[in-house]
Amino acid sequence: QDPKYLAENLLSEDGIQPWLGCPKDHSRQLSVELQLKRASPIGYVDIGTSLCAFLQIEVGCSSWPRDQPYLTLVPTVTLMTRADSKLDQNRCGVQVFKEGKD
Repeated sequence: QDPKYLAENLLSEDGIQPWLGCPKDHSRQLSVELQLKRASPIGYVDIGTSLCAFLQIEVGCSSWPRDQPYLTLVPTVTLMTRADSKLDQNRCGVQVFKEGKD
């Protein structure tokens, strides 16, 4: 991760704080694992993106066995198409994923 824009910024209560990958990392993938202090319902996730083509959100529980896979909260979403990338458009955006009501 970028030394200035740490993953902890994602949970900042002091306004919007970005999280960025390390400039030297050329894997083209970012992932973060956050552990909340207590079990909490998640009603929505608000994500701002910059140069992000795809996004997937998975969740788990710290009491689960280590080999148990995460559950998909938000399946892979396309945020930037190949055409957007080639035309250098739709580089930044905000997505809100809200819990569905039955």
